[in-house]
Amino acid sequence: MWTWELILSIFLIGVSLSMDAFAVSICDGMCYTDLNKRKGSVIAGTFGIFQMVMPLIGFFVAFGLSKVINTSFIDMFDHWVAFLLLAFVGGKMIFDAVKEMRHPEEQLSDKRFSMLEVTVQGVATSIDALAVGIGMIAMYADGVTEVTVWGYTAIIGVTTFILSVVGTFLGTRVGKLFQRKTSLARVFGGLILVGIGLKILIEGLL
Repeated sequence: MWTWELILSIFLIGVSLSMDAFAVSICDGMCYTDLNKRKGSVIAGTFGIFQMVMPLIGFFVAFGLSKVINTSFIDMFDHWVAFLLLAFVGGKMIFDAVKEMRHPEEQLSDKRFSMLEVTVQGVATSIDALAVGIGMIAMYADGVTEVTVWGYTAIIGVTTFILSVVGTFLGTRVGKLFQRKTSLARVFGGLILVGIGLKILIEGLL
């Protein structure tokens, strides 16, 4: 059953889940030198889709195998996967930037939009949503069904999409402040990704 209280609570969950995607989208907007409106929409759409799909997976796995799979099982590894993915992407970004700064005569090409990289980011920033999907069964046991859960996760996905659009826009504006200092922008962006990964890991361990 839909109520304003339920819609608000789902929206707030969406905002909470999308904060990492928002930060990463700022990083992408700042670092991708060939970013345009279409590619920015692809980034936001990718993050939104993953934030919608992950809770669906968690919900239907728990719904079908409720006696086998539980939230604690997901909690055992989700933060480690997210950390490793973001640390890898961010670490490579920092490594390439430092290499360029140390050897300016061997200029690396501008950092171009990468669908593979954006997909990895989408997975890493949405893994914690698996547990949220499982938790929906307990949180909304009185009203949740296989149909209404699509509506719940759609709200989360749309919220993430909107915030990610804002993030890429802000990132492009910040990136312009660096002008020609693209290497420095990459280092900063890589540190953001690694920092987000560490935050997810620490929160998961605590």
